[in-house]
This record gives sequence, structure tokens and C-alpha cells, in this order.
Amino acid sequence: MAKLSIEEIIAALKEMTVVELNDLVKAVETEFGVTAAAPVAMGAAPVEEEAEASGPKLVSLYIKAIGDKKINLIKAVREMLGLDLLKAKQLVETPNAVVKENIEESEAKEFGKILTEAGAEIEIK
Repeated sequence: MAKLSIEEIIAALKEMTVVELNDLVKAVETEFGVTAAAPVAMGAAPVEEEAEASGPKLVSLYIKAIGDKKINLIKAVREMLGLDLLKAKQLVETPNAVVKENIEESEAKEFGKILTEAGAEIEIK
């Protein structure tokens, strides 16, 4: 097997959907026994103060549970992200699915409200 360059790997990642990237992260974690979670730093308070001073806080929006209105939720995700029906369904059915990453907190709350109205239980981190 030919060794891929960093540029080729990045190009392949850019073409992947959120669901495919999520599956890739899980596969890498399993294969190498690592976690993609950021390590917890000692003395995190100064970092938080710097983040607040530097501008808007970026967060990620997750679907924690889909509730009993699965079809409504799939439709909402499809419209929000511009996905086809199958990709939206896969995203909704993925446990702890990342809907949007690195977005402003106000935007996450807006999208979260739409998802909650569609029957989802969400989390913003």
C-alpha cells in the first residue's frame, strides 16, 4: 500500500460528511486505544478568561437523544445542514451525534431550539 501524504489525507477529510468523520474518529480511537477528547489542563480558569476576552465563544451542538418524533427531527436536521435524507437519518441515529462544531454559542442555541422543538434532547459544549 502506498503511503499517503499529509495533503492527500487532508483532501480526503475535506470530502467527508460529519457522520463519516465521526465514524473515522471512533475507528481511530478503537484501533490505537486513544481518545479524541482534549486533555483537562490544570488551572483552566485563566484560559477561560482569555477566551472570553478574545471574542465569542465557539461551541459544538450534539444530539443526546432523538425522542419520539424521529421523522420531524430528521427533517429538521436535513433542512439545517442541507443534507440528503439518508445522511440526515444516519446523523440523527448516531449516538451523541455532532450536528455542528465550532459555532458561536448564540447560533448553537438557535439550532438547539429547532432541534428541541423537533423532539430531540440536545447538548451544547
